[in-house]
Amino acid sequence: MLDSLKIALQYATPKHLLSRLVGTLAAAEAGVVTTAIIKLFIKQYKVDMSEALDANPESYASFNAFFTRELKTGVRTICDDNKQLALPVDGAVSQLGDIRHDAIFQAKGHDYSLTTLLGGKPEVAQPFLDGKFATIYLSPKDYHRIHMPIDGQLTDMIYVPGELFSVSPLTAERVPGLFARNERVVAIFDTQIGKMAMVLVGATIVASIETKWAGTVSPPAGKNVQHWQYPSAGDNAVFIEKGEEMGLFKLGSTIVACFESDTIEFASLSAGDVTRLGDVFATITK
Repeated sequence: MLDSLKIALQYATPKHLLSRLVGTLAAAEAGVVTTAIIKLFIKQYKVDMSEALDANPESYASFNAFFTRELKTGVRTICDDNKQLALPVDGAVSQLGDIRHDAIFQAKGHDYSLTTLLGGKPEVAQPFLDGKFATIYLSPKDYHRIHMPIDGQLTDMIYVPGELFSVSPLTAERVPGLFARNERVVAIFDTQIGKMAMVLVGATIVASIETKWAGTVSPPAGKNVQHWQYPSAGDNAVFIEKGEEMGLFKLGSTIVACFESDTIEFASLSAGDVTRLGDVFATITK
């Protein structure tokens, strides 16, 4: 009954308005008030500040600065075997496995469309049909920067407007098509194993989605799908090495990574497993 009420409230809540309001507050530099909120958050979510580049809560001028904190050098090690992909985030596996033609498994009783996830563009989705996917949830206590699993040349970025439901495990179980329904930013890369999609999924009170090459992509939220293409050479070319940062969330969310068929086998990961940036994600089979 309580779980059903939580979901019903999400449908009823003006999620975009709430998220933008929280974003404004999270960006505020309110001195001792900001510090008090950060300390409360650390206590409530048991954030391990010993891993942060700056472990002092009073050093952060805004909640956003704290939430997107960097890690100390050496806290995470990127697997260096060129036949292995590195996990892109700290978080927990929501689901992973095979894309069944165009269908991605969300939770028991729920699939969603790969094509819809990638902005409703069949030509973008085509390389990933019958491929592999992994969905990883970033909880409030996690490190919220996203890194590359493998060297990649950016070819496309797509902004897809949508809802801002929570992406918690409960919501994934109860809201059909969640990850293809929420606002998201899709980045497509050429890699040594073919195409790779990294999808940054927005959620309730996610104040911003940013990429290293474009800065803040959302907000402002648009009402139309927007598609940018990038050259392989020249001033606008974007190449990001394995382990390098490719984007971040201001407040938590989820990523979905997609790969072509017959290119990788995931490491021994299953739903619910904790992930740590840089650990082995998958082995190249191509």
